[in-house]
Amino acid sequence: MRTVAIAIFPGVQALDVAGPVDVFAEANGFIPAHDAYSITLVAPDAGAVRTSNGTRLFADLSFADAGERYDTALVAGGPGLPVAAPEPRLTHWLAEFAACCERYGSICTGAFALGHAGLIDGRHVTTHWQNAPQLAQQFPRARVELDRIHLRDGPLVTSAGVTAGIDVALALVAEDHGAQVSLAVAKRLVVFAQRRGGQSQFSPYLSAPADETSPVAKVQAHVMEHIGEPLTVERLAQVAGMSARSFARAFVQLAGLTPHEFVERARIDAARNALESSDAPLKTVAWECGFGTADRMRIVFVRRLGVSPYDYRTSFRKR
Repeated sequence: MRTVAIAIFPGVQALDVAGPVDVFAEANGFIPAHDAYSITLVAPDAGAVRTSNGTRLFADLSFADAGERYDTALVAGGPGLPVAAPEPRLTHWLAEFAACCERYGSICTGAFALGHAGLIDGRHVTTHWQNAPQLAQQFPRARVELDRIHLRDGPLVTSAGVTAGIDVALALVAEDHGAQVSLAVAKRLVVFAQRRGGQSQFSPYLSAPADETSPVAKVQAHVMEHIGEPLTVERLAQVAGMSARSFARAFVQLAGLTPHEFVERARIDAARNALESSDAPLKTVAWECGFGTADRMRIVFVRRLGVSPYDYRTSFRKR
């Protein structure tokens, strides 16, 4: 059988564990018994483990007893992992045993545990979009990609936040048994076999300015209030009461991005809100949000979010 070990710990995110487990378990209904998945939960101590939502999982083995070589070893995430170093026994098990498996990796913030175990240095990795900048700062030798649902780099597999554990498990099933089995499992679970786009479609693009009294904050507010109008650097500089050159330089210093970049992101967010909350035609949304045409809006959406406005609305429309 194909053996899968999933490392858990007190405070683990329950769905990080349940999602991949259900994918592998459902796959067993479509494949020969001799090639099925055997799933083991391992933890600092065998027995009940309380998750971050208060429920309990049951660890089959302690790390001390889980010394065999598994085909696949994954570590789940939890809200505490970005905050503090993981349990030393977890780090030791990952470094000594998981790294020897055919495939090893993480779900969501489990990437931080891999980082403490020294397993992401020099590797392309991803994690939840909220935690990706911290992962890159904390483990500078890792090549963190902020906008991937899941990522494979050699034997290492990493995935984005929470439900992305389902995505990476489906990808592993496809590797092992083909796309048709993976698709059958996705249909059983009523999820996408392969989600379009990256994490950007789930994350808010804009954040509040650090200094709400600065000229940059005044310009940002103006952009949001006049999103459908032409917003050139020259016009924004007039709003700030500065020359175009001085304004552009000050904006980058205070906001961390160019005025053009900010305007485009603001328009994307405005369009996303419109697509989620209304049935307005795409050409109307594009005009009101400053893109001019539906074709231009589609180009920007595909470049920025990896999905078209139509597909975005199909996925996120609030009924």
